[in-house]
Amino acid sequence: MNCKLFSSLTAIDVSNTATWTGKIFLSFDIDWANDSILADSIELVERAGVPATWFITHQTPLIERLRSNPSFTLGIHPNFNELLSGQYGGIGKSAKDILRNLLELVPEAKIVRSHSLVQSERLVDLFNECGITHISNFFVPEDAGPQRPWRLWDNMTCLPHVWQDNVSMRLNGLVQPPVRGDGLQIYDFHPIHVFLNTEQLDRYESARAYFQRPDVLSERRLRGGHGTRNILLGLLEMQ
Repeated sequence: MNCKLFSSLTAIDVSNTATWTGKIFLSFDIDWANDSILADSIELVERAGVPATWFITHQTPLIERLRSNPSFTLGIHPNFNELLSGQYGGIGKSAKDILRNLLELVPEAKIVRSHSLVQSERLVDLFNECGITHISNFFVPEDAGPQRPWRLWDNMTCLPHVWQDNVSMRLNGLVQPPVRGDGLQIYDFHPIHVFLNTEQLDRYESARAYFQRPDVLSERRLRGGHGTRNILLGLLEMQ
């Protein structure tokens, strides 16, 4: 395995193309996944021995497992959606509270990807105040052409991703992400889709009642087809 082909998102330096050109960046939004489901994705990446970035949503003993792997980077995955809808019932009542609560779990985090990619100028300022240096809140389809990182004010580094499992399903059906050497290649996976090997959103939606039942979910995994798990394994097998 050519581990040098893979890298972590926080290693990207806008001014140094060698930190991102020709590299693959795996990232995972853990999205409150059951520990067994999250462990499944962790084991796949650990077995391959490559770097990856994990965006944390909640307290889980698996944070320590991720933290103990020098090839892994921890980021935060704040959910601002309920603030926008007026339905927030969590701890605190502001975006800053949400960020602070997550940073208590992963104080070392230097990168953020918001749930649903929620972004604003004010949030960029809050990220900066909290010590974040890299923002991964930008989905740009592969067919838009080669992508590259850029900087905003306060030297905040912005990282567009070219493939996201659930978004790919919504666009043209799940497609294999092309790997090209002339642009930034960031891939966004969710452990629940890896576990189910989701190939269409109907499989995911019909399994919602069993998200805390890995034994049941394993029976609903796509077998004999080509889904999210197959795509991740294909990337991990690259030399």
